[in-house]
Amino acid sequence: MQATWFSRLVLGGLAAVIVLAGHDGASAQAEVKTPYWASIQRDEAFARAGPMATYQIEWVFRRKHLPVKVIKRYGVWRQIVDPSGWTGWMHSNMLSRKRTAIVSGPVISIRSAPQDSAKLMWRAEPGVVGDLGDCENGWCEFAVERRAGWVRQDQIWGAGEP
Repeated sequence: MQATWFSRLVLGGLAAVIVLAGHDGASAQAEVKTPYWASIQRDEAFARAGPMATYQIEWVFRRKHLPVKVIKRYGVWRQIVDPSGWTGWMHSNMLSRKRTAIVSGPVISIRSAPQDSAKLMWRAEPGVVGDLGDCENGWCEFAVERRAGWVRQDQIWGAGEP
């Protein structure tokens, strides 16, 4: 199987920066219809009871790259759902369109190709967050740091249709 751009990028240890000239995170996200996948882009991100800074902070996320589902927009505010199902409002500057996923079940096998019979590359335990690449036929490319492989889509949260 030919390596995709994602696996070459991750396995090669390269970093990519996408610059949208004239677009900040909020305006780039405003162009997308809800629901959609996003991830937390800060080391510390506040989720509030409502879509304004005057609402009480209900939760502080301290997990950069955690996948979230954006279900509503109100100006620069996004109503999110986290992997546990909790819902709150977050300022759009705390979110990224970078696709990530989290291992949602028991320890999973990461394979060299999108099939159960493919070589076992490594295993990931529940709660591991990784970058999400292409998904096909129920399998997704999944990378944590410099390790990449394929995982069954039903074993991660953050893949598929939001």
